[in-house]
Amino acid sequence: MQRVTMSLDDALIAEFDRWMASRGYANRSEALRDLIRERLDADRLVAEPETPCLAVLTYVFDHEVRALPSRLTKVQHERHDLTVATLHIHLGHESCLETMILRGAAPAVRGFADRLLAQPGVRAGRVHLIPVEVDLASHDHGSGADGPHLHARPRV
Repeated sequence: MQRVTMSLDDALIAEFDRWMASRGYANRSEALRDLIRERLDADRLVAEPETPCLAVLTYVFDHEVRALPSRLTKVQHERHDLTVATLHIHLGHESCLETMILRGAAPAVRGFADRLLAQPGVRAGRVHLIPVEVDLASHDHGSGADGPHLHARPRV
């Protein structure tokens, strides 16, 4: 690990310290590392558009909007190859929250998320993409399920 020294004006460091404290960081180093990783990930997704990624898509929708649940299900089935898992929560009489874990090439994942979020009746949503390196591995995990499978790890 290398030590880096930087100079920041008083107002900027005070604002950074408030931001850091509000998120529970114990020190500036870890906060800066996370900010740098976040920026590098965002740039990588633009510079290398076919980057494989993992993603979390979360959205709230009104299940009373005409045919919305079936439209959402249709979109999900059209790209079932991207979905790892889905969690559905009933928030009240009309609202539901869904969280999906996705895996695939960044453009496909982003396009899928955009299509779901654009459906009339989806009230709020966000997708978070994490670039990963993917290896095809073939070894025993001790479960008896040998054979080729994917291993993924963050790029940075």
